[in-house]
Formats: sequence, structure tokens, C-alpha cells
Amino acid sequence: MPENMIVVENISKSYLVGHRFARMSRHVALRDVLAREARNFTRKAVDALRGRQIVQGDEVEEFWALRGVSFEVKQGEVVGIIGRNGAGKSTLLKILSRITEPTEGRVLLGGRIASLLEVGTGFHSELTGRENIFLNGAILGMTRNEIRKKFDEIVAFAEVEKFLDTPVKHYSSGMYVRLAFAVAAHLEPEILVVDEVLAVGDAQFQKKCLGKMNEVSQREGRTVLFVSHNMGIVSSLCQSAIWLEAGRIRRNGPTQDVIGEFLAQGVSNIYRLIDISEVPRGWGNDGRLRVQSIEWISDLPLRHGEPVKARIRFRTTAPLEGVTVGIGFSNLLGTRLLSYDTDFQDGFRPSLSKPDDYSVELEIDSLPLGPDIYSLDIGCRSGEHHSLDYIPAAAQIEVMPGPRTPTSIIRKNPAVRLKSNWKWQHLNREPREQARAV
Repeated sequence: MPENMIVVENISKSYLVGHRFARMSRHVALRDVLAREARNFTRKAVDALRGRQIVQGDEVEEFWALRGVSFEVKQGEVVGIIGRNGAGKSTLLKILSRITEPTEGRVLLGGRIASLLEVGTGFHSELTGRENIFLNGAILGMTRNEIRKKFDEIVAFAEVEKFLDTPVKHYSSGMYVRLAFAVAAHLEPEILVVDEVLAVGDAQFQKKCLGKMNEVSQREGRTVLFVSHNMGIVSSLCQSAIWLEAGRIRRNGPTQDVIGEFLAQGVSNIYRLIDISEVPRGWGNDGRLRVQSIEWISDLPLRHGEPVKARIRFRTTAPLEGVTVGIGFSNLLGTRLLSYDTDFQDGFRPSLSKPDDYSVELEIDSLPLGPDIYSLDIGCRSGEHHSLDYIPAAAQIEVMPGPRTPTSIIRKNPAVRLKSNWKWQHLNREPREQARAV
């Protein structure tokens, strides 16, 4: 039985938040200003003497970022931490990394911990990449000879050999991340903590990092805590997951179960109009076209085997040639299961001669997706390959059973189920065929 590498016992973390309220009157007497500033100065002096944080504002509120969080992680486990923004994920990792102290509770660690929480964590901006490698190794308690043995591997993995003797303050965010991850993964900590920072890197490097995390956990028996909003990556990388909500653990267990419940809470098929105009874009957006929304104009919820009709709206800022619009449905592992493109059947790709608002409608005679939760991807391209706009996981969609959905596949064996023709024969009598569409 592997031993526990991380034990978190009833962790809570509170912060003092200051609020400043606007004055109702435009004219404030000087004596009132002096009296208020005197009170603020006295309060800050008392807070400083008592070792409390100094907070600006007219009114101070206590905010609990974490409340009563407890869990255990065994050696060699890869655990995903998921939750909405503000759920407490980063606060938890900072406590585990001993960057900040908990207000209540305690953390027991079974080995050295290396953390990659934000770009440049643990780096000194004035030192070169080479010097920071040795600095980070020393912080982890490694000798200079131990660091030298890993040095070439770190540099090769990070792909920053040309800039090794350049101060890291001149690095791009991608270079920072590559070197920081390479150091954290190769200097042999027993526990590796990685936040969403990997999203800064390009897709090829992200894949490289995920492969390295698999290697250090499965082959080397190291423990990994991984925070991400990408449920597909969490599903493929982590054996278990912790769902944080409003500073508390909502669910802790097998990854698929936790993610399924997490996504079910926010599925979008109850909303007829899904606004994605402000959803952050990464790669695949050249600025000339931006998808605004997808609107379901058929019955809701979406049902297996039933017709579906949707309208996609988008806005252009320049003339475009050969435009294609498409949507795709992926499973929780991020694997694309089903795609629909405007140019698939007839190759028609219209040219949009002027900047304006446009829409395109999709009709599906019979939705072939089995009952389950899926990620909806939306994209537009020009010609064969040039991406105009791409929004992966723009929404989570739950497909419900239809009137003809077999009970045996509900929540047990979903995926794509297409129409097909079958012929039945009674082999013990005269051959009799019955064609039936399934």
C-alpha cells in the first residue's frame, strides 16, 4: 500500500478585504478628512503591531477563501483539482507549496515539493536561465553535482539553449514556462504541483509537459497535483479529482465521476441562446471573424434520435473568401466524436464581401449522440486550413434519451449511434428477410 505523500487536515484560509465607499456629499470638511485619516492610521498601526495584514478601505470584511478542506494523496497519484474561478484552487496550492500559511488546520508533506503556480515562480528576474536552474535546485535541497547531472536534460526539454545566459527578465512568457516546468519536473521533487500556467505554452509543449507528468508519476512514483479548466486533460492525466466550490470540497473521487457531476451542474442545453462573444480565444483567431452566439431553435433539451436545429451568429471586420462554419461534439477526454461543417456535402464556401453580422443555420434530422454530457466546439475557417475563429469547449451540452433510445445505453454506453439497415433471418425455417432501419 503506497504511503500518503500529502495529508491536508481541516485547512481554512481567511483574508481581510477592505471596501471604500463613495461619499454622498461633494464637499467634505477638512476636519472630517483629518479625523478619518487619523482613525485609519491608528487601525493600521495596531494591525502591524499584532502581525495582521494591513487593509485599505473604510470597511473591512473577512473573506474565507478555503473552509474545512481535508484530503489525502498517496505516492504516485496524479490528482486533478477543478472548480470555477474563485473556488479556492490557487489558494490551496499556495498553502501546499508553503507560499502562504493557513488560518486553520495543517498540511503534512512526505517529501520535497516543486511548484509551478504562475509564470516565473521561483525565478530571480535578474539572474540568467543557467543561474536560475542552480538556484531552484538549491532551494529543493539538491547539491551542485546533482543539478549538473540533470542540467543538459533540463536545457534540452526547455528548448532555451540560445538564451541560457540571458537574464530571465528578458524571456517571453512561453520561454519562462518552458524553463520553469523543465526545472520543476527534472530536479526530482517527490511532489510536483502545477497550476493552469501550462496554458501559456504552445500546444506542442503542453503535450510534451503532459507526457513528462505521466512519466514522473507512473515510472518514477512521484506525486502530482494538477489544476486545470480543461476537463479533457484532467480526465486523461488524473486518476482522481477534487472539486472545489466556494472554498469547500464539493466532491472527491474518481476523475470521471467528479468531472461528470461538475459539468452536469453547468450544462448549457437549458439555455436557448449561448453567448460566446466574450469567451477568451487562444490560437486560431486572426481577428477578422468572431463567433457571437449559438442559438437552439428546436425543442430543448437536446434528445438522442430527435431533430436538432441551431443558428450560429458571427461578425466580420474585413472581407473574407471561402468561409466555412463548423461545430463538433467531444467527450470528456477531449476526443472529437462528431463534426458538422457547412462545406461537407456540397463544398460551398461563400465569400463575405463586407464587414457585417452574419448567421448560418444547421439542421440535423436525427441527433446520433447517445445520452451523456459533451463539449461543444465551434470554429470558422477560410479555405482548407486557415482558422478564422476557434472556441474549443464553448459550452457543455447534455443529450437526454429520446423516445426510441434503448434503456441499455442510457449513461452506460453512449457515443455516436448512426442510422443503419439490418436484415433479420429465421434460420430454422424458410429464409425470411425483414429490412428495418435502426
